Amino acid sequence: MSTQQTQAEQRGEHILAVFDTAFGELLAADPAAFRVKFRKMAASAFAFYRGTACLFYSDVERERAGGPYLDERTSRVWIHGDLHAENFGTYMDANGRLIFNVNDFDEAYVGPFTWDLKRFAASVALIGYTKALSDEKITELVRTYAGAYRERIHALATGAKDDEVPPFTLETAEGPLLDALRDARSLTRFGLLDSMTEIRDFERRFSAGGGSIELDAATRYKVLAAFDGYLETLPESSLARPDSYRVKDVVGRRGIGIGSAGLPSYNILLEGNSDALENDVVIYMKQGQTPAVSRHITDEQVRSYFRHEGHRTVISQRALQAHADPWLGWTELDGAGQLVAEISPYAVDLDWSDIDDPAEIAAVVADLGRATATMHAAADDQSGHSLVPFSTERAIDAVIAADEDGFADLLVDFAHSYGARARADHQIFVDLFRNGRIPGL
Repeated sequence: MSTQQTQAEQRGEHILAVFDTAFGELLAADPAAFRVKFRKMAASAFAFYRGTACLFYSDVERERAGGPYLDERTSRVWIHGDLHAENFGTYMDANGRLIFNVNDFDEAYVGPFTWDLKRFAASVALIGYTKALSDEKITELVRTYAGAYRERIHALATGAKDDEVPPFTLETAEGPLLDALRDARSLTRFGLLDSMTEIRDFERRFSAGGGSIELDAATRYKVLAAFDGYLETLPESSLARPDSYRVKDVVGRRGIGIGSAGLPSYNILLEGNSDALENDVVIYMKQGQTPAVSRHITDEQVRSYFRHEGHRTVISQRALQAHADPWLGWTELDGAGQLVAEISPYAVDLDWSDIDDPAEIAAVVADLGRATATMHAAADDQSGHSLVPFSTERAIDAVIAADEDGFADLLVDFAHSYGARARADHQIFVDLFRNGRIPGL
């Protein structure tokens, strides 16, 4: 056996060990869901990378102690936890304004800010590779991201006014970000309801099929009891009209996203803000998952801050996202923490499939760098949480200022090395999967 084969075999064993820790219990409970998840991951190196934050953090953990740009404060800021180039999109904020920003906070936690930046940088390398961009062009893109992040962090740290660092809205966004916002604006609540529900006996109910699972009476009762607990976690401003929360129907769900395989999920149909049937609201209740990054953070103050994974997800999202979803809350079901949020009619993810012109890719990457900086700056001493009791933007600005030149170099080097690692890992994974080497499948 050649050295290369031996290394691939050893890496395969490592991947299987990481998967067992991250997915073992859930996979045993629902192997079919993981067969679907893994087939999606097999499609491309980027899809594999999206589904393996657990592997990413097992690889970067060794850098945590004393890594570049990390000190006592910048090692413990609120981070997204799964920041890659496709985890951005639109949402309607609590003020009724369409925003383009980071989305999907299932993996959010408190840790080193550079981990978010490295995860994004490697995703740029993987996307660039699929678009047949040269290594030099990928280097330029990562430098563009680093420069935009650096510039925005410095502006925020030195007291930039809101109009100098505006969010991405219909008025301020450009290019594919504006396209996504316009697509979101063209969507309607009625369109979402029409795809999931029907009118029966003059009242709206969930439609049969399409991944819906009818619940037995005992499960329905438990979900409704958990829903009552959820209402207590909502901010006062969300409870303006109590009738909004009248439950019309509940179903179980199958077939949710690549990161949620094996986790129980329910959809709940609510009255909404008026008696009109087109204003009904669909929320989901999903068991919170253990974030991959948490397995590599030993800080007991961070671990003990969260009651359960549903609580962690919500507190993290509220910290990282200004004016978050007003329906966002948490509860418990069968002793497990649950995340509750609206299935928004106005959610459109950034679509990279038609972003091919290098200049346009660079403009998008720069905007995502600004969005990343704004997110990191949102969650600090001003966000009302005692876990990060300092100005994150000032702390990050200070460590970058101490070595300006090395900042982009760090991300460029990582993007290339880990992009190559992920491509090789993808091939190893596909061989393990198709040869029946993943236990339990």
